[in-house]
Amino acid sequence: MPEVFVVRSLDEIRFWSRIMKEHSLFLKLGFRCEDTQLINEANYYYKLFEGIEQRAHAFTVNTDAQTIRQFNVEVSTAASYIWAFKRKLLGLILTCQLPGANNFPLLVDHTSREANYFRNRLIELNEGKLEPVQDAIIDENVFFLRIMADHAKFISHLLDPSERKLVQQANDFSHDFDQLLFQARDLDSMRPQSQTGPILTQFLDQNRVSVKSLRDFKKAAKDLIDACKIKSIIHPLLADHVFREAERFLAIIDMFEATLTGKPAVFAEQHH
Repeated sequence: MPEVFVVRSLDEIRFWSRIMKEHSLFLKLGFRCEDTQLINEANYYYKLFEGIEQRAHAFTVNTDAQTIRQFNVEVSTAASYIWAFKRKLLGLILTCQLPGANNFPLLVDHTSREANYFRNRLIELNEGKLEPVQDAIIDENVFFLRIMADHAKFISHLLDPSERKLVQQANDFSHDFDQLLFQARDLDSMRPQSQTGPILTQFLDQNRVSVKSLRDFKKAAKDLIDACKIKSIIHPLLADHVFREAERFLAIIDMFEATLTGKPAVFAEQHH
């Protein structure tokens, strides 16, 4: 259905182009003053995805599907380029060519995984080769559970060490999501026998509970950071960034559950 294709494509681009834009800013903030070439590259990608985000909001559900298909090609190419930039940066860090810079290797890898996910989503939409829902449930959860586990680790390491209670809470979430990720990978290796309705429904229910708890923790941390009530080196935009990704994961879980229970699966546009 052309309208569904347009809605889903624009939703992906509006959400993830903003994420890519913000990644460019966060990476730039972690560079040293002398890393002018990397700073310039980050600025380039910030402006590139800012422009993509603006154009995506200018389209509507009534936009011609072929126009959106061409836009998807353009954006997936941009996602490929920022992925390559992030992998280059990861290589520089791991070979100790950026001593004193402040981007964790795991954070750079994390952002590259999201760029790859974004690119693949657009390619799948254009080719009309979306996975069967049983496969998508496991694959999307494996991807997002790792993203959530990473977020907890980043929060723990960017809080001031004196914020002992919050650091412990973040570490607890890291452990919780590591365990959920191991369970998801176990389901993955048991495919297709593991893909029964009851097992997948329980899988989604269990993940939802933990994602909601983490989402609420991120929201509380964001509010405390905005009010300057806690000690950290977390950029306020980063706090909002990880909160929005938890909200995204919850929306995907809800969509999958609606599909499993036979309710109409409506991929509604989110606030970006």
